[in-house]
Amino acid sequence: MVTKQLLRDLPENADLRRADSLAREIFSDVANKWALLIIEALGERTLRFSALRNEVEGISHKMLTQNLRMLEHNGLVNRTVHPTVPPRVEYTLTEPGRALRTTVDAICGWTHQYLGHIEDARRRFGD
Repeated sequence: MVTKQLLRDLPENADLRRADSLAREIFSDVANKWALLIIEALGERTLRFSALRNEVEGISHKMLTQNLRMLEHNGLVNRTVHPTVPPRVEYTLTEPGRALRTTVDAICGWTHQYLGHIEDARRRFGD
């Protein structure tokens, strides 16, 4: 966490420790498994809804819709509707979304690096 010293020049909305801060709301939005997996799946590509759903195994239509709307609302994903019959809708990461993807990639790397360690720990707890 960021110390109070570092937060002193920032607006109160930037303090993740405050329950009413915008920073915590954004953190809560993007720090869920589906949002992180969607960001990772989009990467540098533009995907249609069905292709994105195929990339994120196990996500329901409803959860994908909700998370795409949230990511779009937060300015992390662009939604483009092409005027065809039926309409063709495509999703791509915005510049802030691509920047967040760097962090998501780091989390994925951490997961791969420590997977064996975590598996060993879980075995000790009977998982």
